[in-house]
Amino acid sequence: MARKKEHNTYRNLKQQYPDYLDAVESLGAAVRHAGPLDESVVQLIQLGAAAAIHSEGAVHSHARRALEAGATPEQIRHTLISLTSTIGFPTVVAAISWADDVIGAPPVA
Repeated sequence: MARKKEHNTYRNLKQQYPDYLDAVESLGAAVRHAGPLDESVVQLIQLGAAAAIHSEGAVHSHARRALEAGATPEQIRHTLISLTSTIGFPTVVAAISWADDVIGAPPVA
């Protein structure tokens, strides 16, 4: 349900402020192409930043984009658990639950 709301919010912003959203998207593209990091690495970095600021919508978005760029679910989860000493266990667990909304929960052993 959260993904649908975010999608609608983004779509509404794009309709109301097309020039603004075009500028935001252009900035994102320029940053992604400014250096040697491949798209999956850039998305994993942005995923970590999204987790750090407690942004469920951005975690959903960057987990999805990381998958589309070729990252594996294991790389996404490893990215998030790597943040534990920096952003704390509760924040990491929340971010993993948000990422799992996109990638699916791992099988229970």
